[in-house]
Amino acid sequence: MLAVIDVPTTTWLGQRDHLLLTLMFNTGARVSELIGVRVADVALGPTSCVRLHGKGRKQRSLPLWKATAAEIRHWLRLNPQLAPASALLPRRDGQPMTRANVAQRLKGAVAAAAQTHPELAALKVSPHLVRHSTAMSLLQSGADPCDIALWLGHESPSTTHMYVEADLAMKQRALARLKPPEVKPARYRPPKGLMQFLRSL
Repeated sequence: MLAVIDVPTTTWLGQRDHLLLTLMFNTGARVSELIGVRVADVALGPTSCVRLHGKGRKQRSLPLWKATAAEIRHWLRLNPQLAPASALLPRRDGQPMTRANVAQRLKGAVAAAAQTHPELAALKVSPHLVRHSTAMSLLQSGADPCDIALWLGHESPSTTHMYVEADLAMKQRALARLKPPEVKPARYRPPKGLMQFLRSL
């Protein structure tokens, strides 16, 4: 994901896409939630956050990395025409991006990143895969699965169990690559006093 986000570009579209991908990975948001973010949904300050509008009209606020907040500030300075009700990530015509736009821009970023990271060419990177990447990163950083479920806007913490299983599978594969030490278990030899006591019972 870092390689995909880091695709260098200086165009207006490129800067928008960089913010899109950064926000996508930072929040693990669904595409519908990302394209629904308005300027007014972002609170920038000592602790910055973004409000997402999820399924069933449910809302949740997620913290932003300082780097993401700084990028949003820069983006808003470049686009002073964006009003509070405007889409944070608009198309050239000012309208919100569509699901197809997001998928297309992600595909282009992956193709560009694959030039320096060839292993990406073999992966099918979708917006949903980015969401999974965020969940796995949170899990591997020590976040509780229940907190991850809240972060992703899942109805039930049990939905997050698949990430726990995936993480265990990855650790098991890593363990399988390690050669177990060839140490014979030491045989327990009880002290003489214990044996005499046991015989006397």
